[in-house]
Amino acid sequence: MIRWTEAGRERSAVWRSALGVPPPGRVVVADDRMKAATAYRLACEGTALLWRGDFQNARHLLEAMGRRCKPAAPGSGFHRHRQARSQRARTLGMLLIPYDAGHVIPLRRAPDVREACAEVYGADAPPAVGPLRELLGLIGAHEWRRKGVYIPALGDRVHPYHGVFSPIRGEYVELVAEAPLPTDRLAFDIGTGTGVLAAVLARRGVRHVVATDLDERAVECAADNVARLGLDERVEIVRADLFPPGRAPLVVCNPPWLPAKPVSPLDRAVYDPGGRMLRGFLSGLAEHLSPGGEAWLILSDLAEHLGLRSRGELAAGFERAGLRVAGRLDVGPRHKRPKDTTDPLHAARTAEVTTLWRLTR
Repeated sequence: MIRWTEAGRERSAVWRSALGVPPPGRVVVADDRMKAATAYRLACEGTALLWRGDFQNARHLLEAMGRRCKPAAPGSGFHRHRQARSQRARTLGMLLIPYDAGHVIPLRRAPDVREACAEVYGADAPPAVGPLRELLGLIGAHEWRRKGVYIPALGDRVHPYHGVFSPIRGEYVELVAEAPLPTDRLAFDIGTGTGVLAAVLARRGVRHVVATDLDERAVECAADNVARLGLDERVEIVRADLFPPGRAPLVVCNPPWLPAKPVSPLDRAVYDPGGRMLRGFLSGLAEHLSPGGEAWLILSDLAEHLGLRSRGELAAGFERAGLRVAGRLDVGPRHKRPKDTTDPLHAARTAEVTTLWRLTR
């Protein structure tokens, strides 16, 4: 619950945060008279603003607050970059909006967000209060889910759910579409997310793909996507921590690329604390890769350029797991971020290479 005082009365409501952010301890009521400088100062001090004015004015205020947040300086490094982003998220998360029952926003010029909210919170919902910034993220995720993301390797679209990593960076998908297939019988796709790699393998002719994920939302998302693509008879979606039972002649994994702590559900697709998933995948291959089979590890070397992992550590991981490199396919970044010279991680992003490692026992 979140609690505040309004018009001399103690008030409370259900606290709503899809990212698991705890409710603020101090709340004041704000409206269209609130200046951006005042809002930013209060937010930095840890005071949340419960908005009672025009919805579109709240969006403009959030943008103005965002312009006051200082990014990390170019070249300042990964940890300062994350620290600056975390501080920005905390500050902008202090602008709150109310919800009436059924995901209705009782503010002037408020959009109809019932469908977007129902996808994340369920259809039945009591009155609540939550960060405006998160709501805007939900609206964006709803549009991604509705329109889908076109995947050239499929000649079709996949539809990411909120909290499931969207395959908007196509380099790793292209590698899986181009690598020589060692089998057309059976493949495991570990940590499937949207199901995009499982779908690519099935479209390439693999007769049975078992795709796993531990996250319930990802399992639901992947099942929806393979059904939309007409591949549900060839792709089996299983909720599991890494491997399904048995062995396969092809085992594919695209783990999170950075060994750092995630701070939101979506971060779990990018950050792998302590390299847990990478280590688990490599060490588990002995029990799940068929004799003579091949494992495909798709991994960016961004962590190496950021000083979070060395190439020697990766090679040592292969050796400990009893694996040898049978081949590799490399691709450079094709997205826009390496061209942004103001990005604190510009140098690392420019040098980044994504590799499909072909591993055998």
